[in-house]
Amino acid sequence: FNDTATTEIYTIAYTLSLHDALPISKVRHADMLVGQSVRRVAILGGSRIPFARAHGAYAKLDNQAMLTAALQGLVDKYGLAGRQLGEVAAGAVMKHSKDFNLARESVLGTTLDPHTPAYDLQRACGTSLEAAILIANKIALGQIDSGIAAGVDTVSDTPIVYPRSYQQLLLRAYRARSALGRLQPFLGLRPKHFVPQLPSANEPRTRLSMGQSCELMAQRWQITRAAQDALAFESHKRAASAWERGFFDDLVVPCNGLERDDNVRADVSLAKLGSLRTSFERSDRGTLTAGNSTPLTDGASAVLLASESWARARGLPILAWLRFGKAAAVDFTNAEEGLLMAPAYA
Repeated sequence: FNDTATTEIYTIAYTLSLHDALPISKVRHADMLVGQSVRRVAILGGSRIPFARAHGAYAKLDNQAMLTAALQGLVDKYGLAGRQLGEVAAGAVMKHSKDFNLARESVLGTTLDPHTPAYDLQRACGTSLEAAILIANKIALGQIDSGIAAGVDTVSDTPIVYPRSYQQLLLRAYRARSALGRLQPFLGLRPKHFVPQLPSANEPRTRLSMGQSCELMAQRWQITRAAQDALAFESHKRAASAWERGFFDDLVVPCNGLERDDNVRADVSLAKLGSLRTSFERSDRGTLTAGNSTPLTDGASAVLLASESWARARGLPILAWLRFGKAAAVDFTNAEEGLLMAPAYA
C-alpha cells in the first residue's frame, strides 16, 4: 500500500499456493513475520514534557506540538538525530480530524531520520501502553530492532463540532450539480445548526463520566473517602519529594515555558483534603473530591524500546525488560462491576 500523504510504503508479502507464488524455500526467513527466535525487549528510557493542568500552560498547544516535543526530548537524550528507527507508535484519545496521521507528522517534526515509519492507535486510557506492547512485539519477533512508543492528550484543545444535521446540509450543497442546487440546502439553515456540541468525557452507553463511574466503583468495593484522601496525600508528597531530589531531571524536558509538573501540590494536607466537598455524588455516600481525583491534564511522553543487541551495539544501558502485557474488557453495561474494572482482570 502506498500512503502518498506520508511517503511511507507498506509491503506485506504472502506466500500463496498459486501457480506464480514463490516456493516456500525461496522466501528468506528474515522476510517472515517471525524471526528465528523470540527476543527480549529492552526498556532504554523515556522522555516527557511536564504535565500541565488543562487550560493552563498548554492551552494554545495541540497534540502534535506536545508529542513532537516529547519525541525530540527522547531523540536528544539518546543521540538519535539522523537515525532511522524501526517504528514509532503513538496515539491520543482526544483528536481533531486533522490529526489522522498524528504520529507520523510528529516524527517528521523531529530530527529523527524521516524514513522512520510511524502510525497512530487508540485504546482509550491505555493507548500509550498498547503502543509499547505493539512495538515490543515487533522487536521480540525480529521485525524491527528498535522503536518508540508514545502517547499524548490535551483537554485544552479538544474538538468542538456542530450537529450532524449541519454537516449533512453542507454535504448536500457540496454534492449539488448546479449553482441553484448548491444554494438550496442553505435555505434550511436554522439556529439549532449553529449550536456546538461541546466535548464530553461521558461514556456513550451509560452517559456516566469517568468520575461518576469511579464513584460507583468505590462504593461497590467500599473504598472509603479517608483511604482515598490518604492515597492522594501520599501521592502528592512523593511526587513533590521526587522533584526536589532531582529524580525527574533527566526525564522531563521543558515545554512552552513549563519546566515542572504544575499539578503536584507540595503543600497538601489531610486536613485540606478532608475539607473538600464531593464532586460526583453530593449525598453522604459520595467519596471522590477534586483533591483525591486526578485533575484534567495535558501532556505527552515517549519511551525507547530495543533489542538487546541494538542497545549493546550503541552502548546504551538497559533499565529493564518489558516482559508482559495484556488487555481485558468487562461488560459494564449489563453487569454491576462497572466501567473501570478491566485492568483488574488484565
